[in-house]
Amino acid sequence: MLVLVVDSSTPAVTAALVEVTAGGVETRAYRRTVDARAHGELLAPQVDGVLADAGARPTDLAAVVAGLGPGPFTGLRVGLVTAATMGQVLGVPTYGVCSLDGLGHPVAAGEPVLAASDARRREIYWAVYDGAGQRIVGPEVSAPAVAAARARGLAVTVAVGDGAHRYAETLGLPVRAEPRYPAAAVLATLAAERLRAGAPGEPLTPLYLRRPDASAATARKPVLP
Repeated sequence: MLVLVVDSSTPAVTAALVEVTAGGVETRAYRRTVDARAHGELLAPQVDGVLADAGARPTDLAAVVAGLGPGPFTGLRVGLVTAATMGQVLGVPTYGVCSLDGLGHPVAAGEPVLAASDARRREIYWAVYDGAGQRIVGPEVSAPAVAAARARGLAVTVAVGDGAHRYAETLGLPVRAEPRYPAAAVLATLAAERLRAGAPGEPLTPLYLRRPDASAATARKPVLP
């Protein structure tokens, strides 16, 4: 089956078309642009692009997989709204995967790993994965020093992700060059069991972890002195 994968939880705006078979997941087309300020402008053209690259049409899609974050409010909702809208219009199921899983799961090699993305405000979104790639802590948002202390207590030996690169000195861990951003093929692989089973589609609930900066006014303000 052909599956569209989107993720906008980080500065990397990602769209991919993958084929899910009984034997695994194969990427048919893939596009990524790193621009923290242009999620809304980039994602839809990238979706069109991967379909065109693979010679496919929207009606060929059997499902949509989306990274649920955690991520900043504005960027993350672009991917989730896009995925949910396409699922509804095309009548296909949608499945969500924690975006940090796309970082930590593929790196696991017998020892715990810390996956981190930039949360701004001098904080990171992070999670810890065991040697088999299963998430055992998180996702959480905190100062890098807090994540570093938790990681030491869990015997973490390596870190991945853009947040780990940004705060490598504070984390005090070796940082893998890749993956720096959530891998679309891994997100699809983590949803593959549900896809093959034809599981019911899921609401795409974002992992914001904190409230947006903007808030509605609670009282009227006087306009006259």
